[in-house]
Amino acid sequence: MSKERTTRRVLKRYSAYNPKYFPLCFLQKVFQNLFFFFKLWISAEIVNALYDGRERRELYLLVAAALLGIFFTRAVSAVLGRAVETALEILENNESAAFQRKTLSLDYNRLEDPQIRKLRSKIDENKMINSYGTVHMRRSVLSFMDCAVNILFSLALFGGMVGRMVEASFGWQSIVLLAALAGCLVMSIICQFRSTKKVGESWDAIGDLMLRENRLWRGYHPEGTDNRIYRQQAIISRLNEKLSENHRQAFQKVNNESFLLRIPIHVFRKLTEGCSYLIVCFYCALGAFSVGELIRYAGYLGRMIDSIWSLFVVVADVRSNRQFLETYLEYFEIENEMYQGSLSVEKRSDKKFDIAFRHVSFRYPGSDIPALRDVTLDLRVGERLAVVGMNGSGKTTFIKLLCRLYDPQEGEILMNDFNIRKYDYRQYLDLFSVVFQDYHLLSLPLGNNVAGDAAYDRDKAERLLEEVGFGERYRKMPQGLETPLYKDFDADGVEVSGGEAQKIALARALYRDAPFIVLDEPTAALDPVAEAEIYARFDQIVGGKTAIYISHRLSSCRFCDRIAVFHEGRIVQTGTHEQLLEDTAGKYYELWNAQAQYYA
Repeated sequence: MSKERTTRRVLKRYSAYNPKYFPLCFLQKVFQNLFFFFKLWISAEIVNALYDGRERRELYLLVAAALLGIFFTRAVSAVLGRAVETALEILENNESAAFQRKTLSLDYNRLEDPQIRKLRSKIDENKMINSYGTVHMRRSVLSFMDCAVNILFSLALFGGMVGRMVEASFGWQSIVLLAALAGCLVMSIICQFRSTKKVGESWDAIGDLMLRENRLWRGYHPEGTDNRIYRQQAIISRLNEKLSENHRQAFQKVNNESFLLRIPIHVFRKLTEGCSYLIVCFYCALGAFSVGELIRYAGYLGRMIDSIWSLFVVVADVRSNRQFLETYLEYFEIENEMYQGSLSVEKRSDKKFDIAFRHVSFRYPGSDIPALRDVTLDLRVGERLAVVGMNGSGKTTFIKLLCRLYDPQEGEILMNDFNIRKYDYRQYLDLFSVVFQDYHLLSLPLGNNVAGDAAYDRDKAERLLEEVGFGERYRKMPQGLETPLYKDFDADGVEVSGGEAQKIALARALYRDAPFIVLDEPTAALDPVAEAEIYARFDQIVGGKTAIYISHRLSSCRFCDRIAVFHEGRIVQTGTHEQLLEDTAGKYYELWNAQAQYYA
């Protein structure tokens, strides 16, 4: 991809977030600059009228025209300014939504890829550090519009000046002055290109530094209880001082470099400005311009030269910003690798979906150690299956493969005798309701959290909250299902405990009414009484669904029809609680006795 195409492609994507934004900006620029040129023109006319001793009536008309013109251009600019602000807010909201849609559309394995996470973080860091990326591009487009409008207005009003200059004289003095003007302008542009390139490279290096240090900082939690108990404030303070010093030195280095590089730019710009005034004054002295025209043409020429210089500054900025736009475009052009399938999932009222693992092995990207090794297991319709084992034995990985968040590298997973990769991906996911260990509730009303949707069945939501043991707490909520959770967006929001949040997550899984319900440590945050209540009516809650239950508490597995024991990525035992305890040399017996001593 050429560098030129990168900017065009990002600009096309960015402007599509709100197609009205840039046209409104262009209209605003027209009226903002029209105000300047009109004010300059009418001021020159008033000076000429005063210098020539014209009648008062003509002076009054000129002043009235000035006031009306200034009021009109300023009023239209103000109205357009409000419209531009609104359009920009819509654009930024749509861009944020586009990032969310892209993130949510990524394959799960791509979403967990450290390189992709780093790419997304780098886009945010570039924007935060010096507004590089789309913000810089937007400002460059606005600057280009401003320069273009200024140059067009100047050229349209320049005809009279050029004609007067040719009529008056065009000798060697004129050639020298114009050559000096052009030379100073070219030198300032060259210096600007050099400065922008070097400073852009320095900001990119700072972006990488910030990424590394922010990852380090996120590993520390200054407000954490551990820091208070173990008096780690001194360690965190030293870390903060070190990071702050690194930032200060990096920013100081860039600022010093930028200051030194800008010295010749400002020198040549001032020389350019001086040459433009010399040219106008020279021809005024020759009698080519009146006093009013001196004011007018000096303003036109200065404005046009500034705009030409700024135009090249925009070009330099666009060139330096390309590398940041490439990062932006790279994220949006990440392609999913997981086959989406095309076979429709049959709608079955009997929920008969037989799933079988056949010699499945899997290792996570970047790891040489298999998380699952040659796993073979049949999931029976309507059964309660407990999956147990030590940490790192492959339990959660087994569930992720079952839900097709990942595809196995070896073996296959079948549903009704077809490889699950052949089924439509979205339809297959709809077969599962899952409560993972790292579940999240949203800062939305309780009913929306239970339903996972904007619209919901109130009776169903209330019934499920009651069934999972949240009824007593729910009845104390004055707004019922409309009660907002947490205080992120509503001061009246309710903070729920870990156990209460887990009950809501359970209700959400049941609300979906999928054929398979998967519970990954669903009662870890519940007290023993609440846990016992849920288990006592677990069969009633789950109904005819196939339930897969992951737990470290083996005492809670006794109600399950079958238990699969994982160890080092393999299934080493299957059977009922009583059957597995009969094998005194088995892993389940070892785990059971390790826990049973604490309940004796």
